[in-house]
Amino acid sequence: MSVATISTDDRSASREADHELIRAVLAGDGTAYRGLVEKYQGRVYTMVYGMVRNREDARDITQEAFVKGYRNLESFRLESGFYTWMYRIAMNLAIDFTRKRKRREAGVFDEGLATRDEDGGISEVHHEDGPSRQLERKQLFGRIMNAMEKLPEDQREVILLRELEGMQYKEIADVMGIPEGTVMSRLFYARKKLQKLLAGDETPEDA
Repeated sequence: MSVATISTDDRSASREADHELIRAVLAGDGTAYRGLVEKYQGRVYTMVYGMVRNREDARDITQEAFVKGYRNLESFRLESGFYTWMYRIAMNLAIDFTRKRKRREAGVFDEGLATRDEDGGISEVHHEDGPSRQLERKQLFGRIMNAMEKLPEDQREVILLRELEGMQYKEIADVMGIPEGTVMSRLFYARKKLQKLLAGDETPEDA
């Protein structure tokens, strides 16, 4: 997984554009919220799916998160980033969901073999690789995501933010509301445990 980089200027421009939409919503233009939904629903869905591993559940939780965000938009502080705020809402819903349900098998998620569809969801991409290569990729990512399920929720979350979202340590710290040192520590232990799980070396003492 590659870590994407976005310039500070781009982030600032994006945040200001978000704030303009939020001001419009708060001023009575309810349709302005659609711009925020369209901009971020794909990213929120991807992160939620990484936690719940079920497409329909992820869609439901994503929709619920944006509805909850709309209803609570007056509590949003303009000095914050909208995605960070929305991410916390969605992740809290996803964590509550995973804690309430029984562990069950879900479909394989492969961000490297997927793209957003028209409603911001995930649909498969048909690569030029042959069937054998595609199968290898699906199997690899299937193993990774199955191993991810065995990580503690806090470690799984930090891995998703770093490796899937490409966030820097400070951004992850802001999103999760924890110190940067804690982010680094969780990443270290999460990666170490993932390596053991993928190698088949996991034991109860490592859990």
